[in-house]
Amino acid sequence: MEVLLIEDEQRVADFICKGLRVEGFFCEHAGEGSTGLRLAKQKSFDVIILDRMLPDTDGIHVLRQLRQTGVETPVLFLTALDDIEDKVSGLRAGGDDYLTKPFDFDELLARLEALARRRSVSAQADTPVITLGDITINEVHRTVQRDNQLIKMTALEYDLLLYLARSGGKVLSRERILNTVWQLQSDPMTNVVDVYINRLRKKIDPPDTESFIETLRGVGYKLRVER
Repeated sequence: MEVLLIEDEQRVADFICKGLRVEGFFCEHAGEGSTGLRLAKQKSFDVIILDRMLPDTDGIHVLRQLRQTGVETPVLFLTALDDIEDKVSGLRAGGDDYLTKPFDFDELLARLEALARRRSVSAQADTPVITLGDITINEVHRTVQRDNQLIKMTALEYDLLLYLARSGGKVLSRERILNTVWQLQSDPMTNVVDVYINRLRKKIDPPDTESFIETLRGVGYKLRVER
């Protein structure tokens, strides 16, 4: 997941970006609304975290500018303004969620993932087939082919491959995979992710070739072929 954080408090920004990067996400920080607006127009992000009170403008103004220029990236307001009126005005301006400071990082992470999933589901309605090199994943029929040859998979093997494919080549930690695919919290005593990664490799990788799934020791896994 690629996140744009528009936040003027450096301490808060450092805390959020560090936490997101530990989870395997990309985090780009802008300390002013004008800078965040420019980055959001120039690059494609999965979610934008937007503070309401910025040194050069109000977060609502930034959001309205984004929507007027056609940027439909989900926006999560993160602010100390906790009145109902503030929340309503933020959502009516085009915001997708609203979290007040102080906040729990796990809750922030869960909200970001929910927004990203919502966007992913919307995109899948238009593109139900993912192509990664010579591998094709059909999300309607839940089938996988390589070189037009059908690869038989269990439901969990398919879900794991699909999650890796949707990551766009980003590194995914074992903990994040376990939490998303198995819907379990991190458990240092289980190696189920490694077991299923090896199963996928045996089914997908041709003999004597570099694996389609790359291991980053101590970090996690990523696909070598980007979408």
